[in-house]
Amino acid sequence: MSQAKGDRRERELVNALDEAGFAVMRAPASGSATERELPDVLAGDGERFYAIEAKSSSGDPIYLTGEEVEALTFFARNFGAKPRIGVRFDREDWYFFHPGDLYVTDGGNYRVKKETALAEGTDFPEFTGQSEKVTLEEAAGGSDDGPDEDLRRVLNAVKQGVMDVDEAADALE
Repeated sequence: MSQAKGDRRERELVNALDEAGFAVMRAPASGSATERELPDVLAGDGERFYAIEAKSSSGDPIYLTGEEVEALTFFARNFGAKPRIGVRFDREDWYFFHPGDLYVTDGGNYRVKKETALAEGTDFPEFTGQSEKVTLEEAAGGSDDGPDEDLRRVLNAVKQGVMDVDEAADALE
């Protein structure tokens, strides 16, 4: 992806978050060679505060280095925001993931495939609080006898070191 396309996608995300009622800004030094690692976008609506690393692709899987994810998580924790990876594939909307929900490669990098984003990502309306995701099982009124998936994700994030115990407790409330 070209730097110009990445910048355009970040501005697109900033504008969409602004229209959804968030106070939002692009970090001016994101993506540049500075000593401080900053997320691409900071957004908050008085209830939710996010530090977002934004990535886009024409269709190929999106990769993030372990260092990118660690820097995002570190910044978000110190800033008091929730770390999120925002991904956008051509002809699709934005989808969001907590870093602990991403696939980790053998080399310690992170990957998001298009089909994973569409099936498991938090879509823009849910991310901004305009809708709530309902699973097919919930819509059918079925019961869930298996382990709680949200609990499993939070525990996985703690195990990977991208979420501390206090953040995990908040997420499980």
